[in-house]
Amino acid sequence: MKNNLKLWQFGGFVFTSVLGTLLHFAYEWSGNLPLLAPFVAVNESIFEHIKLLYFPALIFSVAQWFLGGKEFNNFWCAKLIGAIVGIIIIPTLYYTYTGALGEFADWFNIAIFFIAAGGTYLTEYFILKGNKSRFNEGLCLALLLVIGCVFITLTYLPPHIPFFADPVTGKYGI
Repeated sequence: MKNNLKLWQFGGFVFTSVLGTLLHFAYEWSGNLPLLAPFVAVNESIFEHIKLLYFPALIFSVAQWFLGGKEFNNFWCAKLIGAIVGIIIIPTLYYTYTGALGEFADWFNIAIFFIAAGGTYLTEYFILKGNKSRFNEGLCLALLLVIGCVFITLTYLPPHIPFFADPVTGKYGI
């Protein structure tokens, strides 16, 4: 895997982009199946769009780990930092452009998702390439999974703040 790291990271970008796009519609396609809700977008809030990046990237990370990720001393730390970068990019770009323009455009929201996915996998690439870790891999994996648990919890119990509100309907969560 070390020799094909660029290809692996590009594959992760494509996987996350395609699966994240499909998961945007999965809740509606499933007939609003509550058990699917934590892993897909249940509305158009910024929070729900971040889930579309996080869960496909996590799935790819697990597969990547079993297919050669163990070669890296910093695999889970790279994945944690990459996820955090992607999680930060989405609201930062969204709130920056909507604050500047006063409105939002669907095409730009889609572009933000792809930019965040690219930022995630580029960050991971540069960290994995160095193959050095200053952090405990077990702790990084645990924190990555805690983020997933937070997403699941907040899907069912979203705070009533704009970050969790559907800008179209004004509703929160399911």
